[in-house]
Amino acid sequence: MKHSCDRESRDKIRLREEILDDLDEEIELELDDARLGSGKNCDPLDFRQVYFRELLRLQGELVKLQDWVKETGHRLVVICEGRDAAGKGGVIKRITQRLNPRICRVAALPAPNDRERTQWYFQRYVSHLPAAGEIVLFDRSWYNRAGVERVMNFCTDAEYEEFFRSVPEFERMLVRSGIQIVKYWFSISDDEQELRFRARMEDPLKQWKLSPMDLESRRRWEAYTLAKEIMLERSNIADAPWWIVPADNKKKARLNCISHLLSQVPYQDVEKPEVTLPERVFGPDYIRQPVPDDMVVPDLY
Repeated sequence: MKHSCDRESRDKIRLREEILDDLDEEIELELDDARLGSGKNCDPLDFRQVYFRELLRLQGELVKLQDWVKETGHRLVVICEGRDAAGKGGVIKRITQRLNPRICRVAALPAPNDRERTQWYFQRYVSHLPAAGEIVLFDRSWYNRAGVERVMNFCTDAEYEEFFRSVPEFERMLVRSGIQIVKYWFSISDDEQELRFRARMEDPLKQWKLSPMDLESRRRWEAYTLAKEIMLERSNIADAPWWIVPADNKKKARLNCISHLLSQVPYQDVEKPEVTLPERVFGPDYIRQPVPDDMVVPDLY
């Protein structure tokens, strides 16, 4: 009985942390106008302050990386894989949050349609690969075949084996062509995934994230574990190794992943021309026309 009460108490604490994490996501978007101080007087036990300070610093480095990628024509692919609710989307959001979407974009492909199912398996992913001076983050990738397709029996045994014969050569070919590939697996525990699923069930703003496939993946936890272990063993190559991100703590996972990504790219500061604001030109014949009141958004706040 005591064990049950203790677990219920822990779950309530974690649910509260989930709500705070959602609030923190909104605060992050406002930090440009109200940046935290240097941190010298920061309570070391208050990790949220450390998190915000470090996130801003790392995002500043990501901007430098973006400038270097554009300047040098580097091509970077970042693959984010993991169980449902492992935090892939949260990391991707923090990476792209302050970057130029014309340089850094996200590829999150839906399930293949009838035509795509008859194509070469990698074909629909190829069109999303970066050109010179671009970064592409795959929110799930061609490794769907090694994960969900295998566990849910969406592919045959022959297609599954062919994938593992092809994927090392496919990735080596991309690397030889000048594309850098960084692959991350976001690892969460059994209990943590259950808690995040329950939090989504109770949050009307996140219920859309729970699909029937997500719920079925919960039931097939062990099958996904086996599929993951086989995938990591058979596709971990020197040209494109796998990196494991412990992700039970969302904030630490974000900081650790971004920091590691920055360490994988040999970027440098790029000199930029000084920006000067031109003088406003006033035309002697210009008369601003009034805007009709019925076109103006109501001033409710």
